[in-house]
Amino acid sequence: MTQSLDPVPNTQALTKIPEIEELTLSISAKNLSPSMLNLDFLKMTGIIPGDWELMAQPILSDRISQLSFKNGISILAQPGSVSFRDIVDVKGKKQSVAPEVASKYVEKLPHAEYQALNISPRIVLPVLKPKDGARKYITETLLAPGPWLNFGKTPVQAGINLFYELDGCQLSMTINEANLQQRDQNKGAISAVMFSGSFSYNVANENEQTRLNQLAQKLQNWKKDVDTFREIVHEKFATQLPGQEESLFPIS
Repeated sequence: MTQSLDPVPNTQALTKIPEIEELTLSISAKNLSPSMLNLDFLKMTGIIPGDWELMAQPILSDRISQLSFKNGISILAQPGSVSFRDIVDVKGKKQSVAPEVASKYVEKLPHAEYQALNISPRIVLPVLKPKDGARKYITETLLAPGPWLNFGKTPVQAGINLFYELDGCQLSMTINEANLQQRDQNKGAISAVMFSGSFSYNVANENEQTRLNQLAQKLQNWKKDVDTFREIVHEKFATQLPGQEESLFPIS
């Protein structure tokens, strides 16, 4: 299924459109409530700096609370979970601040019965040529051609789910076609392939301090997981993607 993403800045040449990278850290606990997430609480406890400005009116309710900031960070709370999302500055190599915010949140709420942590990076790679290059990449490169490909009134759309067993966790990955909307509507959407990953860690333990230590350790090691995901995407998949023979931003 094709997903449409937020507009990308206008560019003078399609070849200058960079990849897009996001990072989300999701923490689950038995007794986390959306009502606990509010701007005053986050600033008074030092979870976020006092000068952070909201990008939009916050959403606050018993079922869901969301705060989105001008620096690209958004925090979403639902019954039993809280997530921290950040848009990564790939070109500038600016480090994500989402893990730091997540770590401070856990530090200030040590008595929550934490159960799991998911570190979820996402990489979106534009396919500059051909126009439907993302669809062709998934259906003709990643999947074996066959009669299933030519059925129905429109070209088939496909997504792929992959699962990798790694040391200490499981990595799940989905690969989907996406459309990058340009701010200039006359230029139309740009075809792209979206790689979404999730490193899943179980931190449930009867001992509270053990839970906190495990969670803190996994949060501190977030960059290792992100680097692993980047390596898989760029070295195992992107080399076969049209226009991506050389990564726009090689792994450091």
